[in-house]
Amino acid sequence: MVKKALYEALFWHKERNGVRCEICARRCFIPKGKIGFCGVRKNIDNELFVLNFGKVVGLSIDPIEKKPLFHFYPGSKALSFGSPGCNFSCNFCINYELSKPEKPIEKIKTKEFTPDEIVELAEKEKVTSIAYTFTEPTIFYEFMFRCCRLARRANIKNVVVTNGYMGAEAAKKIVKYLDAVVVDFKASGNPEFYKKFVGINNVKPIFDFLKLLSKHHIHIEISDLIIPKVGDDLNEVKKLAQWISSEISAEVPFHILRFFPSYKLLELPETPVKTLEKAFDIAKETGLRFVYIGNVPGHKNANTCCFNCGELLIRRHGFEVKKVGLVDDRCQNCGMRINLVI
Repeated sequence: MVKKALYEALFWHKERNGVRCEICARRCFIPKGKIGFCGVRKNIDNELFVLNFGKVVGLSIDPIEKKPLFHFYPGSKALSFGSPGCNFSCNFCINYELSKPEKPIEKIKTKEFTPDEIVELAEKEKVTSIAYTFTEPTIFYEFMFRCCRLARRANIKNVVVTNGYMGAEAAKKIVKYLDAVVVDFKASGNPEFYKKFVGINNVKPIFDFLKLLSKHHIHIEISDLIIPKVGDDLNEVKKLAQWISSEISAEVPFHILRFFPSYKLLELPETPVKTLEKAFDIAKETGLRFVYIGNVPGHKNANTCCFNCGELLIRRHGFEVKKVGLVDDRCQNCGMRINLVI
């Protein structure tokens, strides 16, 4: 078990009267004795330490589809976990008690693990991958990085579910150990929405992060949370889908997700299914080959179909998965290769 209380942070430097954290694109200046925006990086005697190393929350065995990853070892299991802290301040966060806790991290219920223990548990459970999720993985980067290196040696895949706001140098260091990444957009990456509801003034680092992942041939899937009244502009959906198609690949799976009222946006309704279906049609029209509707169990647009002939390839209902039209990674009807990691 973890015995050391504090671990030195990666990616920071000293400045006059404090330190500059560079783990994420927020780049907090942290005076002596203070804690960064994320709530878990503290300046102690002008050195930066992390308070959440090895403090695990949400440990569970999940279907990989829950991330959501539809084209990465479909039907497989992942050992999933997170750790307290976040660099966003979403008004609609579903894990706000962990991500932006009002109480000190010492009072949050966690379980302590070493990186070795996480990988040993993954091996024991015979999962395909370890998923760093639930909270923002960038904020428990030091622990995640060590887990990723050990998992790679054990032939276990590394999956990161992130808001994409990782610092450039941190991303370059860890990318060689990653196998799949889900980047979660809110309101299609609308800059004004991010300023008002997420607390982020510049969304460009998210797109830069995606370009880096693509350059290193990491499997990418992208989700887009559509929020009624405040984040459901279909023109923004179109802009994001066009960017993905032109800058990354038309084969990137794109998940259009339904919003459910949470945290400070309890007065908003659930996203109407018709809105999701309109967004689905718009994304498909931009040329994206694999578009999905999420958080609507049983919806036909959660299935994977061949973009060439329309053959049903993978049937899904919730997290139940059945391959029905595949021969390896090809459509059994027309022989077209599908962007699947299997």
